[in-house]
Amino acid sequence: MMRNNSTAWGWLARAFHWGLGAVIIGMIAYGWWMNHFAARPDRFFHRSIHADIGYLVLLFTVLRLIWRAINPTPALPADTPHWQRIAARVSHGALYAVTILVAVLGWAHSGAHTPDYASFFGLFHVPQITSPDKAAAQAYEDRHILFAYVLLALIALHLAAVAFHHFVRRDRVAARMIGARQANGAT
Repeated sequence: MMRNNSTAWGWLARAFHWGLGAVIIGMIAYGWWMNHFAARPDRFFHRSIHADIGYLVLLFTVLRLIWRAINPTPALPADTPHWQRIAARVSHGALYAVTILVAVLGWAHSGAHTPDYASFFGLFHVPQITSPDKAAAQAYEDRHILFAYVLLALIALHLAAVAFHHFVRRDRVAARMIGARQANGAT
């Protein structure tokens, strides 16, 4: 099924989740690698690729949020404590917000950096949201990196919650995101 229902994620929501999850983790690793190798002639190329993928992450995160807004979110098990429901809502909201913030800070860095990273894989130029400014470019880059680490911490928290649901509660909440069906059909 493409759409979500009250007990299961649809295939499109799962594709957004796994696709964006893999790309975001890859982008954090790629960004760390770019910032920890010595300056060399192809540094601009790597930063351009990072920026191009970042534009896609921003686009697909917005599309994912739109899809989430027009589809029901599968319910947590009835015995889930209230504090865990709040924690789930807050942590998911933080994941989305920080993902968007990291991407927008990267975009702001692109426009402030000279030369910018506006060429999208050489196909067209992405409109920039900032103007060239060396000091601003450094500030945007510093914040982009800081919030990438915040995002990494939120991902670790998310994975800890997945492990908790799977190994401690054994409530099959985590299994829904891989499309696993439950024997009783309820979560």
